[in-house]
Amino acid sequence: MTKFEVHAPAPADPETGLASLLGDCARMAPHWAAPDRVLPRPVPLSLIHGVTVPPRSARLLDAMSDYGD
Repeated sequence: MTKFEVHAPAPADPETGLASLLGDCARMAPHWAAPDRVLPRPVPLSLIHGVTVPPRSARLLDAMSDYGD
């Protein structure tokens, strides 16, 4: 049997307001620390292969406007 530990009780009323939500976010922020900077690495063209688009999807995309109406 697994014993679960609860560090903070869940709020009894989910409609407690923005202040409560901000407090919850502030308490959880240290648990989800993000790296200072992430640089995407380019993908070599040799790894991009085998992509196929069904003709029906290609026609659908071709019929769509580029910038919306």
